[in-house]
Amino acid sequence: MTALTAQERYGRAADGFATILRGVEQAAWTAASPCEDWTARDVAAHVIETHRRILTRLHGGDPTPPDSTQDLVAAWAVESGAVRAALADPERADTPVQGMGGEQPFSELVGTLLAADTVLHTWDLAVASGQDRTLDEQVVQDVHAFLAPMDAMLRTPGGFGPSVEVGPGADPQAQLLAFTGRHP
Repeated sequence: MTALTAQERYGRAADGFATILRGVEQAAWTAASPCEDWTARDVAAHVIETHRRILTRLHGGDPTPPDSTQDLVAAWAVESGAVRAALADPERADTPVQGMGGEQPFSELVGTLLAADTVLHTWDLAVASGQDRTLDEQVVQDVHAFLAPMDAMLRTPGGFGPSVEVGPGADPQAQLLAFTGRHP
């Protein structure tokens, strides 16, 4: 995963999510998403909560509990702003934190796991709210390169469902979505 730096990858994923989040119309918040039993609001709240959990790995403590009545756009600005600030500070970006495979720099956790979660749920939120589903192509390629080697681990209960077949000429976005069990 050398195409983008962790800061660039996360920034592009976060910018895409922010665009879709701001575009959700009031009536769409209760719309079903591609995530089983989740509404558009549930998807957005999950992404914000995931940011809070990742940030606690850097500074300790417990994440702020999710509040289903909160202004999700404002909450997103706070949490994504905190992640961006940490990435911009070399000392905090390089701080070792617990990741999926053990200890790793905070920037690496953000540039891989958090960027993947954010970009995938950007698509879910776009589908639920009837918006443009096009994701940043380089982020998509980087996320797929990060996730592919963990295929078996990701298929455990609570992870991705079975991959979906796509044609041989499928673009990178369709390939990533199909890998994660989504129907592009």
